[in-house]
Amino acid sequence: MLTIETLQENGHDILFLKGEVDASNSVILDEAITKLVTAGSSSILVDGTGLEYISSAGLGVFMSYLEDFQEKEIDLKIYSLSDRVFEVFKILGLDQLMQIYPDKKTALLA
Repeated sequence: MLTIETLQENGHDILFLKGEVDASNSVILDEAITKLVTAGSSSILVDGTGLEYISSAGLGVFMSYLEDFQEKEIDLKIYSLSDRVFEVFKILGLDQLMQIYPDKKTALLA
């Protein structure tokens, strides 16, 4: 199961992911990001503190936006991933394509 809370803080849109992102619910993540992009967000922070698992379908959602974010100059930062979840990003080389930080403070300073 996946729940996503969206919060605005100092010009950043923060997505709090809780639970698991897999093929059955990755559309929820997709819709949450689409909503922010459509609303004109320029900075999206993804808080992975509560993210227990992400499948390739979930990672695919982030991947599908990479070009879009570059073109629209939207800053995407992901932080506070568990070691297990971060490992999945690393295996697919996404740690090279995306900005991933150990915590919120580091993400905001970068």
